[in-house]
Amino acid sequence: MTELPPLDLPEQPRLAHNITHFARALRKAGLPIGPGRVIDAIRAVEAAGFTEKTDFYWVLHACFVNRPEHRRVFAQLFRLYWRDPRYMEHMMSMMLPAIRGVQEERRAEAAEKRAAEALLDGVERDLPEIEESGEEVQIEIDASRTMSREERLRTLDFEQMSTAEIAEAKRMLARLRLPVKPIPTRRGMAAIHGREIDGRRTLRAAMRAGGELRKLQMKAPRPRWPNLVVLCDISGSMSQYSRMVLHFLHAVANHKGAGWSRVHAFTFGTRLTNITRHLATRDVDQALKAAGAQAQDWEGGTRIGESLHAFNRDWSRRVTGQGAVVLLISDGLDRDDTALLEKEIERLHLSARRLIWLNPLLRWDGFAPRAAGIRAMLPHVDSFRAGHSVATLEELAIAISRPDDMGEKSRLMAMLDG
Repeated sequence: MTELPPLDLPEQPRLAHNITHFARALRKAGLPIGPGRVIDAIRAVEAAGFTEKTDFYWVLHACFVNRPEHRRVFAQLFRLYWRDPRYMEHMMSMMLPAIRGVQEERRAEAAEKRAAEALLDGVERDLPEIEESGEEVQIEIDASRTMSREERLRTLDFEQMSTAEIAEAKRMLARLRLPVKPIPTRRGMAAIHGREIDGRRTLRAAMRAGGELRKLQMKAPRPRWPNLVVLCDISGSMSQYSRMVLHFLHAVANHKGAGWSRVHAFTFGTRLTNITRHLATRDVDQALKAAGAQAQDWEGGTRIGESLHAFNRDWSRRVTGQGAVVLLISDGLDRDDTALLEKEIERLHLSARRLIWLNPLLRWDGFAPRAAGIRAMLPHVDSFRAGHSVATLEELAIAISRPDDMGEKSRLMAMLDG
């Protein structure tokens, strides 16, 4: 075996140490990085040089990132560790109670809390010292501190969760249920307290009794359980929300008492992928790993119109017949032809018993249907609800059990009409 040349970074004596520490933080944040990748990264930086930050970013990115879902965590960790000179101050303030003048007046960006948690692993996080003076020190106390941990996690945005909070939220989602009422049909079944007389069974009973009619046999409509069809957007802006929804969907599909006839799941970004068969795997991590391997467009672009067209053409008649309930999980941000999108969403609405749209953008108080894709889709859904937390997924049962529930659709349609 040829011996590799020794590493020599004379201009940056601590660069190898810093890259190692950076890799340790990435591993803590969930990226599968071993010593071999660290050595490769150091050698790659040695070969590429350390003159341009952009080149340095992509060299490390090529060495440490091999899955689309890891890009955002890497980007946040890189920004905090290498680009922001005040990254440690900012991360320390993120992990402390909100004290005016210490914490920046903004929420952590997507994956930033997990990045801070990874970089601060093992660092003592004491409260800052406050000098005593005659002036009153004003401290803001977050009301969520008084809530139980589980209650706080119920309303916390999936994108703002730390690694530990995501794991706890997944356990909460695994316990959720999505009950559904059966659909009455024209076909009847024997019932003691039925509403109709079963003429055939009544005559048969009379023949067995020697032609004497002794008792009327009753019947009731035979119940039929609908299918649940989920269309899940896995584009870059929806990646974290889609993963949590799929965890919830796996629990629904594997709960025998849920009442659904079948649960069908499709992902879409730039193309449509059927991941239904993977939901049958009992282990949720293995199921989502297999689904992610099949769906090659994770965290890519969004082509909602073409994806809905593929579903309506290839799958609609198979899975939405017999009164299926369809869940659409997407932010509605589509840059393609809105005429195609409006045509396909209308067709999907007509083929489903009920079409419910979960949009994580509704978490913002000032949300308005300004995007062209949202304006094209909104009139053709039965209910428009938020889908960014455990609590919003719990409330999904209300939208399914109540046919008159429209969520936020009425308010937003009034804005469109105005």
